[in-house]
Amino acid sequence: MPIRHILLALLVVAIWGFNFVVIKLSVEALPPILAAALRFSAAAFPAILFVKPPKAPAWLVIAFGLSFGFALYAFLNLSISWGMPAGLSSLVLQTQAFFTMAMAFVLLGERPSRFQVIGAGIAFLGIGVIAFERIEGAGFVPLMMVLLAAVAWGLANVLTKKAGKVNAIAFTVWGSLAAPLPLFALSFATEGSEAILAAFTGFGWSDAALIAFLAYPATLLGGGIWSWLLGRHPASVVAPFTLLVPITGLLSGYLVLGETITAIEIVGGMLVIAGLIVTLRKSKSAEPTIRLD
Repeated sequence: MPIRHILLALLVVAIWGFNFVVIKLSVEALPPILAAALRFSAAAFPAILFVKPPKAPAWLVIAFGLSFGFALYAFLNLSISWGMPAGLSSLVLQTQAFFTMAMAFVLLGERPSRFQVIGAGIAFLGIGVIAFERIEGAGFVPLMMVLLAAVAWGLANVLTKKAGKVNAIAFTVWGSLAAPLPLFALSFATEGSEAILAAFTGFGWSDAALIAFLAYPATLLGGGIWSWLLGRHPASVVAPFTLLVPITGLLSGYLVLGETITAIEIVGGMLVIAGLIVTLRKSKSAEPTIRLD
């Protein structure tokens, strides 16, 4: 994997780690499903007026939008609003890397290398160490919701890979268009018209800033780069980078929300990084030099 592609993946990791803090703030300010609906409405409009549809089957774009936009963030926003800490959410959600590898093997025939399997095992151990430290008091139902969100993200990764080398921004923008209507419908059904009306009546600049960050850097920029990388590298190589998201997520939670980071969590984070290094070793060793293009 070229260095600049690795740096792009790390940029996405930083954005998505901080994303959990912003999600926490957004679900405190707005009904959680409504917040997700506004996020993907802003991501789709007005961008679809300027971005041509991607050269991919419509069903694939819609399926991506429903998995990445509707399912992932409906489950994630609800879990955080029900008490799941932002830092812990960023950690548990990264089980998507393992769901991605499994689904890519079943649906795409991508067989993980020995290094990828070993690296994933080491990283999973690191996730287990951090989760064991922080799981007390998080609650079983919110935890299960994050795991369901991870399954949805894994499916979205595989759908992105199946789309191939399409325009990444177009794929993300038009995929985002599939999410708002079902999210608004779910918000109306579960949160009620009074809560929605109250949220719009009290909507201010701070709410707009939260939605803007979630829609543009976190969804369009991060999602666009991610789709671009998945179109050029095996899903089993790209997906493990998200195992670093808990590091930036835990750090952001500490700096912004005051969530603490313990010595055990630091050890777990080091294991996650070690697992990523092992996972990428096969890809790097297959090249005579590290390419700069």
